[in-house]
Amino acid sequence: MTAPHRQSTASTGSTGSHRTPPVHTHPGDVPLETALLALADPVRQTLVRELAGAGDWERACGSFDVPVTKATLSRHFAVLREAGLLEQRDAGPKRLNRLRRAEFDERFPGLLDLVLRQDG
Repeated sequence: MTAPHRQSTASTGSTGSHRTPPVHTHPGDVPLETALLALADPVRQTLVRELAGAGDWERACGSFDVPVTKATLSRHFAVLREAGLLEQRDAGPKRLNRLRRAEFDERFPGLLDLVLRQDG
C-alpha cells in the first residue's frame, strides 16, 4: 500500500538570496530503497548523527567537518533531502539544516534509531 502523494515543498526564505531554494521530499513519498541508500554512506551517516545532536536550524552546511569537497557535500545534502531526512532553509549567506526525525520515524519506524546507535 502506498502513502498518499504529498507535494514536495521548497524553502521559503525571505533573505533576498539568489540561490534556488532547496526542494524537499516528504518522507511519506520515499521508497525504502531510497532511504536505505541515503543512510548507507558513511559521510551521510555522520551528517545525520551530527544533526540529531543539534537543535533544529542550528547547523549550517559549512559547519560539518567531513573529508569531502564543497560540491560533494552539497550532493550529500541533496541525497538526504531526496530521502526525506533533511530540511534546509536559507538564512542570509548560510543554509541551515533540520533533521526531519519525527516525519522520517513515522514513515520508517526504528530505521533512524539504528543508524544513530551504530558506532561511526
